[in-house]
Amino acid sequence: MSRRSSSDSKKKIKLSHPLDKLKDDTGDTSTSAGASRGFGGRIRLTTLSTTCRKLGTMLESGVAARKAFSVVAKRTHDQRARTALHHVDEAVQEGHDVASSMAEQGNAFPPLMIDMVSVGEKTGALPEILKSLALHYENLVRLRRSFFRAIAWPMFQLNAAIWVIALLVLVLGMIAQSTGSKPLQVLPFGLSGGTGAVVWLFACYGTLGTLIGGYLLVTKSMQGRKLLDPLLMKIPVFGGCMRSFAIARFSWAFSLTQNSGMDIRESLEASLNATSNGAYIAAFPQIWREVESGEPLAWAMRRTQLFPGEYLEMVETAEETGTVPEMLDHLGPQFEEEAQRALKAMTSTLAWVIWAMVAVFIIVLIFRVATLYVGMLNEAARM
Repeated sequence: MSRRSSSDSKKKIKLSHPLDKLKDDTGDTSTSAGASRGFGGRIRLTTLSTTCRKLGTMLESGVAARKAFSVVAKRTHDQRARTALHHVDEAVQEGHDVASSMAEQGNAFPPLMIDMVSVGEKTGALPEILKSLALHYENLVRLRRSFFRAIAWPMFQLNAAIWVIALLVLVLGMIAQSTGSKPLQVLPFGLSGGTGAVVWLFACYGTLGTLIGGYLLVTKSMQGRKLLDPLLMKIPVFGGCMRSFAIARFSWAFSLTQNSGMDIRESLEASLNATSNGAYIAAFPQIWREVESGEPLAWAMRRTQLFPGEYLEMVETAEETGTVPEMLDHLGPQFEEEAQRALKAMTSTLAWVIWAMVAVFIIVLIFRVATLYVGMLNEAARM
């Protein structure tokens, strides 16, 4: 196996992150004037894609950066984007570079975008990089929409099952109340009637809300994502889906950053962060140690056990020919398709699990009704 150092690849430009400039100037990014006005959440991916494409087209046509940001800011319908772009426009007109101006806007712009813009300004390839970023964010939007479309039907089934059971509990309780008989217990703990239905709904949606809220709380911090995502990836079907999404994102980002001329270390870190998967983000120190010591990239990635063998073999072949960015750009769509297949498998599994739960409930209900009927016959026979 060849042992090419990162310095053997095509010439890269060593970068300093734009946020480092803010630290040098103020000592703390949180106290900088720009950061103080960078309020609000992250700009939506759809808006980022449109913004990058418009900026790239205008800059490629020869429009000055300060004019391009002013025009795009006025035309965008996203209030968060309009505010951030307006502040970038003001900073650029004051003589600041674009990347640092974007970094001053809090978390409005993703770190990958800031890094790439910094590379573009240094290499003079900002229009091309912005257009590539537009494609990258379009890919992410497509993956996200595919995911939500895929889970919509199982989630509808789950909600339908919960409400059907609640309605059944309510109806059986009303029938028992009208006949003066004892209500048929279809839920544990003696839940029946309107009270039982309400308790059932609160229990179901309370549990779902707690799980979702706990996940969001844990994943809000990077440390939490690094702890939780490796565990989730061990779940059959679901873990494979997570891995396919992460590899597709990594492939797109690494191809994009390497083709722009970004330094290998910055490129690896930005690409692993672009996966939005804590397991891959946490693997960066290990991968970089291996690469820095002279190991091939494919070998370093293999040691993490996060990448499939076929993928690594292609990366290894590309390293030998010096075409890693081109190979990963080709592999990105393939893993997007694999992610789509994994999504279908996952949603199919969820659908079967939900219907199995409903079937078990119906079977238990049938046995309860049958037991009640047999008991009534035995009581009548003794009379």
